[in-house]
Amino acid sequence: MTLHDLAFLGTGSALGLLMAERDWSDSPLGPPAGWSPSLKTTVGLMLPASAQIVLFWGEKYCALYNDAYAPTIGDKHPRALGRPASEGWAELWDDLGPLLDSVRETRATFEARDRQFYIERHGYPEDVWFDVSYSAVLDADGSVGGVLCIVNETTQRVLAERRHKTLLALADRLAQTADAQAAKRAAVALLGETLGAARVGYAEVSTDDQNLAVASDWTTPGMSSLGGESRPLESFGPKIIAALRAGETLRLDSLADDMRAAPHADGYASIGVRAMIGVPLVRAGRLTALLYIHEAQPRRWTEHDIALAQAVAARTWDAVERARAEQALHALNATLEARVAERTAALEEAQEALRQSQKLEAMGQLTGGVAHDFNNLLTPIFASLDRLKRQGLGGEREQRLIDGALASAERARDLLQRLLAFARRQPLQPSAVDLASLIANMGALLESVTGPQIRIVTDVEENLACAHGDRNQLEMALLNLAVNARDAMPDGGTLRLSARSASQDQPQPAGIPANAYVRVSVSDTGHGMDEATRARAIEPFFSTKGIGKGTGLGLSMVHGLAAQLGGVLTIASAPGAGSTFELWLPVSRQALALTHAPSVKPAKHAGVALLVDDEPLVRASSADQLTELGYLVIEAGEAEAALALLDDGLCPDVIVTDHLMPGMSGAEFCRRVRARWPGRAVLITSGYADVEDLAPDLPRLVKPFRHEDLASAVAAVRRLEAMS
Repeated sequence: MTLHDLAFLGTGSALGLLMAERDWSDSPLGPPAGWSPSLKTTVGLMLPASAQIVLFWGEKYCALYNDAYAPTIGDKHPRALGRPASEGWAELWDDLGPLLDSVRETRATFEARDRQFYIERHGYPEDVWFDVSYSAVLDADGSVGGVLCIVNETTQRVLAERRHKTLLALADRLAQTADAQAAKRAAVALLGETLGAARVGYAEVSTDDQNLAVASDWTTPGMSSLGGESRPLESFGPKIIAALRAGETLRLDSLADDMRAAPHADGYASIGVRAMIGVPLVRAGRLTALLYIHEAQPRRWTEHDIALAQAVAARTWDAVERARAEQALHALNATLEARVAERTAALEEAQEALRQSQKLEAMGQLTGGVAHDFNNLLTPIFASLDRLKRQGLGGEREQRLIDGALASAERARDLLQRLLAFARRQPLQPSAVDLASLIANMGALLESVTGPQIRIVTDVEENLACAHGDRNQLEMALLNLAVNARDAMPDGGTLRLSARSASQDQPQPAGIPANAYVRVSVSDTGHGMDEATRARAIEPFFSTKGIGKGTGLGLSMVHGLAAQLGGVLTIASAPGAGSTFELWLPVSRQALALTHAPSVKPAKHAGVALLVDDEPLVRASSADQLTELGYLVIEAGEAEAALALLDDGLCPDVIVTDHLMPGMSGAEFCRRVRARWPGRAVLITSGYADVEDLAPDLPRLVKPFRHEDLASAVAAVRRLEAMS
């Protein structure tokens, strides 16, 4: 066999080299040099292709495939190469065999989207989905020599769509009930049916933290119910309970093989449990409830199962708490109606406030979730455009196009930050805020919000000191005040936005310490407020705009922000004389941060970086950026895998991790790293971060980010850890 005989295999693919080196004595196909011209031509076209392609040749359908296809069959590669498909795909041959026979016999192409297959490719059975196109390949004599299969795995998309569909169905069911127990029954039934589990239920922890009680649960035929039972927490094992109290979702594929549950496996078996998922509900540091999913036999739970269970648990418990609040409100309403008839109007107002709160919560969840997902989508786009710009690719026209795309990406990032601020998905990050710059940059936004009938006037004192505040939150506060001013001037008027220092001889409002302050005010020429309305203006849910025209939370949010920053909100108004809302903010003691960090030149070898992100595209773009900075990048798709690398001796100079990931969050991962490996530089990147989970002392970088942003942030955390 000469090199010329194997020229059709090429030299650019791993499978081509493997085919050239393989001993073909055990394959019905024989050595490649003796293959038919049609087979050689088809293989030669298949090997360099980027599409996932497998060719089943001959009467026994011997498998030949390219580099792109090999990962889709996992540990079947390379033993499946050259062997009959009935051996390599034995577990699904009853399904695959007839498909191939049909294409071979009819010569008609078979195409399908999201075609489901059952396969064992990682040591365990799993359901997978592919877009497929099977076509007959003719041999030289005109007969069908084999079947060419072009595929594209869609498993993750299918599972994500199913999870989304289930959550929509859950929302519909929860919307149809105002009873807490009915909400739980609806949720566990839907989850059990979707996952094909044996038993699903909610257990609540007693007020003395000693017992778990189950009111009712959902079971399949043959599985006993735990409804009405109460069991001591200690009976589940101290390690299991400790994990739940820490907020960890338990994934136990086999209780007998898990070191935390094994000592108590007999107890679990007594209630028919050999595999389970446990999603804890922790409120104010206390374990209050548990969503459990039980199986009578060991079961390998998937990431899809875990994600769905967590989502159902969170949404259901929100519905349960709302239902209980409504039930308590109804009980109070009945009592008060019997005792004091004049309180009816107040109770109806409270009920409407509750509905407004639910609407605001739903809007916040939707807005925050969408903005977070778009941040992940925007991150690799941002990084790629930034890299093209820095490399100066193309001519003047191409550079203009890149500049335009970058400008659009910047605007998209600004929009997403405003959406996240509205959803309150960002922790407060006080810093020195240049009020002159803030007010100047809000001009166009205020004009678009207030409309042409409102004249906007800005008045900022020269050389005004920087205020202590969170720029994004202050912008949203001023926007809230501007919207209120607009609504107070239905026939048009003047909106004045000003910022001045508080003079020393000017009396300070009550409730704030003696300090240096700056005053930011929003004034209007509207109809004003009487004293009774002004006194209630900052009460949550109080509104004079009528039902459906406002949440009544705008001024209360501004008031809360001012108080959180160490300042106060004052209101001056009179009927017919307009209103002035004034924010008193402490003068910042910090230096004004640079808008654009200085460029950081990549070192020839900056060290080793451990990169953790569950989104492959985001992880790939971040890895490219760190590589440009001179780092040797080690990647991990989840926090647990990253901890395993560290346990195995990996000693990175910096760790860059996403925050929201399946399983352990980035914040929890960083806390564990700091506890076990003090002095290790860590940086969290995220589209948003929940305040309760992301501590202010954890360095973070908001997605999407440019090359310079990442370079400066990494350099800063390394300097910080070096100084500590």
